[in-house]
Amino acid sequence: MLKSLKKTNWTIYLMLLPWIFGFLVFKVYPIIVSFYYSLLEYPILGDPTFIGLQNYIEIFTKDDTFTASFFATIKYVLIGTPAVVLVSFAVAAILNFKLKGVNFFRTAYYIPSILGGNVAVSILWSMLFDVNGPVNTVLSVFTFGGDVAINWTKDPQFAIFTLIILKTWQFGSTMLIFLSALQGVSKTVYEAAEMDGASKIRQLFSITVPIITPVILFNAVNVLVKAFQEFNSAYLITKGGPNKTTYFLNLYIYDQAFQNGNYGYASALTWILLVIIGIFTVIIFKSSNRWVFYND
Repeated sequence: MLKSLKKTNWTIYLMLLPWIFGFLVFKVYPIIVSFYYSLLEYPILGDPTFIGLQNYIEIFTKDDTFTASFFATIKYVLIGTPAVVLVSFAVAAILNFKLKGVNFFRTAYYIPSILGGNVAVSILWSMLFDVNGPVNTVLSVFTFGGDVAINWTKDPQFAIFTLIILKTWQFGSTMLIFLSALQGVSKTVYEAAEMDGASKIRQLFSITVPIITPVILFNAVNVLVKAFQEFNSAYLITKGGPNKTTYFLNLYIYDQAFQNGNYGYASALTWILLVIIGIFTVIIFKSSNRWVFYND
């Protein structure tokens, strides 16, 4: 019996070995090395020099670009995260009804999340939000003949909202998770509520939302972390401009590492971003005690 059990354990460990190797080599090792690099002055040419916390001190005391990048990222996260969660939940609630052709719409709404921030989507988005693009044309209809000439991707007031709209448009994955949660809510709960005279709106806020709050928490954290790591849209559509209004931290890290060849400084920025994500995640989890309900 013991021999059989030991043999089974070794089989399990052997099967886990590729994952453990990949986790240690591609996750743990880069994290440790990046922190070490953050303590160095590490130019692309020349030998690295240990400078301690100097990179961090310079970032917080002398780097105006970091300040602009930080606030651009925070603005994108604080507006984009609620927008994605709300839109994906609303669409999931609609698609939860037994409508004709509902499977087609579920697939159609999921496709944008597969496309991601690739070059084709970026070109399409730039064309849509061009000065003479379809978006301004449609808006001109509502101004009763007056031409709308908003340069969405090059106007400091609107550039970040162009990227937020793109982020919100790619709500497919979040929507599917919400849809799965909605389909898991027992029909008997709604039937009991109808017998008590509860309207659809009352059922939504008194039954549906409280039951799926754990899923709302899961989606909110996922969307938040991805928003902090946004790179493709800012790099491909706005190039971080205008006036650094879309110069997100990930884009700044990329420029420091691969454009300026300053690996130590880029590593310090990466660790600062990690800490910021951790702080926001902890805040969400701490606040979840007041609004997340678990069915124990």
